[in-house]
Amino acid sequence: MRRLILLVSLAAFACAQTQPQSAVAALGGTSWRLVKFQGGDGAVLTPDDRSKYTLAFAADGVVNARIDCNRGRGGWKSAGPSQIEFGPMAITRAMCPPGSLHDQIVKQLPHVRSYVMKDGRLFLSLMADGGIYEFEPAR
Repeated sequence: MRRLILLVSLAAFACAQTQPQSAVAALGGTSWRLVKFQGGDGAVLTPDDRSKYTLAFAADGVVNARIDCNRGRGGWKSAGPSQIEFGPMAITRAMCPPGSLHDQIVKQLPHVRSYVMKDGRLFLSLMADGGIYEFEPAR
């Protein structure tokens, strides 16, 4: 009986350990640029220049970001399929021009909880139906 419990426990542990690897395999080593943000209220915001809003995911759990006139570096993790969370991010603090999406993104990034990759695009969803960020592969 102890062996059965041990085997079941090991199998459950192995499954739990492989789930985050799917996110690492899907996102690790990829770079994205912002296409648009669609809020839960239906409002759509688009950047004036997509290349000024980028995320680069490293397989070691580091994310590098360009958020308009600022740069950031922080952590990301995935507890399971389609789940993602961003940790605290060190960000430069230049004042971006009027119309920048900088303040919104910096404020909302910690509230991203899930992702979907569809038709070659990355969709990051805020918790509580707060909105969805759509990214395309960076060139």
